[in-house]
Amino acid sequence: MNPSPVPDEIADALAQARPRLGPLGLRVLWFDDIGSTNDRALAWAEAGAEEGCVVLADAQSAGRGRLGRTWASPAGAGIYVSVVLRPGAQAMPLLTMAAGLGVSEGVAASTGLQTHVKWPNDVCVAGRPPRKLAGLLAEGGSSADRVLHVVLGIGINVLPAAYPPDVAARATSLEGELGRAVPRGAVLAECLAGVWRRYEMLAAGRSGEVLAAWRDRASTTFGRRVEWDEPGGTRRGIARDVDASGALVVAGDSGVVRLTAGEVRWVE
Repeated sequence: MNPSPVPDEIADALAQARPRLGPLGLRVLWFDDIGSTNDRALAWAEAGAEEGCVVLADAQSAGRGRLGRTWASPAGAGIYVSVVLRPGAQAMPLLTMAAGLGVSEGVAASTGLQTHVKWPNDVCVAGRPPRKLAGLLAEGGSSADRVLHVVLGIGINVLPAAYPPDVAARATSLEGELGRAVPRGAVLAECLAGVWRRYEMLAAGRSGEVLAAWRDRASTTFGRRVEWDEPGGTRRGIARDVDASGALVVAGDSGVVRLTAGEVRWVE
């Protein structure tokens, strides 16, 4: 499928935010409908696309989140964007967390809605249970000794139609929370500006500042119960913090553990 012209709403918002975007969005591919923006961006990156190239779509037929889960992506109901990054080793460990922080900050800047981040890659609205507003998925390509590129996929629910009824209890949308229309272009631009700002801080060796800001926006999740599976069975504990590498620190059944991969289930 060939790209279409970028809608004026999107192009104008990116142009207005240009001084704060670094290279993000200097080259944009827009699709009215696509299987997955991440797949298209990965192919572009492997073909040599420079850092900052962006793939956007009005709808996805095969959008995905972590662990192969489907990300519902109906036309006009969300922001579906993938960004090509070429991070150095310094930025890699906290990349997804920094990007989630940037998205949360971008949502606040563009709409006034305050959200929090939940380890490892969700942006949520507070509540019992918290309601997921946005998710991130980082996928990459590497050689034998280094990461060549990372594609950062971001999905943000703008309309309630962005999620199917079976997940309505744990998902939300910008317009559903605010009760008013939200300009997708402005939200996209502010979120990309937030991502770039935090990404630059990682690259400059300021990961401590990024982690401190992330912890502030994750404060509502600390103290909550989590569970995860190990070969010996399901284990449970209380989420206490994240460490300098971005691992979740949990007070478990038999002591403190660090969780770095796999599925953590937050027990509401």
